[in-house]
Amino acid sequence: MTVQPVVLFPDQRLREVAVSVTAFDSTLRTLATDLLDTLRAVQGLGITGPHIGVGQRVVVLDLPDCDEPETYINPEIIWLSEDTALNEEGSISMPGISATVMRPAKLKVRYADLNGHMQEKEADGLRSVCLQHEIDQLDGVFWLQKLSSLRRNRLMARYRKLQQP
Repeated sequence: MTVQPVVLFPDQRLREVAVSVTAFDSTLRTLATDLLDTLRAVQGLGITGPHIGVGQRVVVLDLPDCDEPETYINPEIIWLSEDTALNEEGSISMPGISATVMRPAKLKVRYADLNGHMQEKEADGLRSVCLQHEIDQLDGVFWLQKLSSLRRNRLMARYRKLQQP
């Protein structure tokens, strides 16, 4: 119910592996609501606990083709397609910077809902990209790590210039 400050790159909390959620209670529901409020405030598509400094395995997606936001607790990818696709990616933790990233085109994810019930979902397109991106973040893998060192260094230099007053 509150917009939280976003952790900005290169904060080391973005490199930490998030811990599994064990309590499906009002605290978790508040975190999910805060994540959604923060995501909407910064006009993003996906957010994780680590993006607001909470090291828990929670992902919230608010995609343009969905009627409702989606919350994934302790998500894990259980299948990835061999087909790949290039997609433009960025991060709310690195505003103003984006690049194309190659990822599997489809996936199957297992996760718990806010009530602790296990679910499985197949995804392709934007949902697949966002889930892979956010689950990487939960694993301490910032999206820049998916790029070549040359592309990564160029983007980091551009980001530093954007941060200068």
